[in-house]
Amino acid sequence: MAPPYHPPRKYSVRIEGHRTSISLEPLFWDMLGEAARAEGIARNALVARIDAERIRATTSPGLASAIRVWLVANRT
Repeated sequence: MAPPYHPPRKYSVRIEGHRTSISLEPLFWDMLGEAARAEGIARNALVARIDAERIRATTSPGLASAIRVWLVANRT
């Protein structure tokens, strides 16, 4: 796992066939991978699910923020 205090990096993901980039700290990227593995799905599939949830939200945050919040809210 990457050191916890590292500036965000850009990562490329595919959501519904469209490539997009998100800026996340490596710690959150690692946590996202762990969450996807725990659910038995690809990281891109988890990002797509989080994206769909955030779009339905009343106050829709940016995708990177939604991922961070989802990871914190779904910690086991």
